[in-house]
Amino acid sequence: MAKTLLRQAEGPAPGDASAQAIYREAATQGAIELALRARQLLLTMIARLYQHKQSEPDSLQALAELLGEESPETAELQALAQTPDSWWNHLDQLETAQTRPPATRKTVNAENIIAVSAVSGPDRSGPGLNKLLDALKQFADTLEERHSEW
Repeated sequence: MAKTLLRQAEGPAPGDASAQAIYREAATQGAIELALRARQLLLTMIARLYQHKQSEPDSLQALAELLGEESPETAELQALAQTPDSWWNHLDQLETAQTRPPATRKTVNAENIIAVSAVSGPDRSGPGLNKLLDALKQFADTLEERHSEW
């Protein structure tokens, strides 16, 4: 569903330029929220694969407490959390950005323009989010294959 929203964000939107910008932003934020939800479901999936049927860990720390530090999935996810350019870290950055209100912007005119700066923050571009979603899906697929062998 997140990939569908990203395709919509990149496609034609109804209305004027302002409406199109709002449409793109809504689709992007929706895709990010679905990706964050998928990460949450991934933690629950891991807990259930380890026979913790009623557990729904809400963080990597909670999963580590539930399964122990020695489980391969916990170790792998903790390594991803420590890697700056990993999909897990990217999701952390997106989650932080999603919980902050948008920055107020000054009106730009000929008298007050000094320099142009890019908005800092996590990569919210379509290709960046698609790469993140592909990596998350690959991790889930690998996890499923690993545990279905038993």
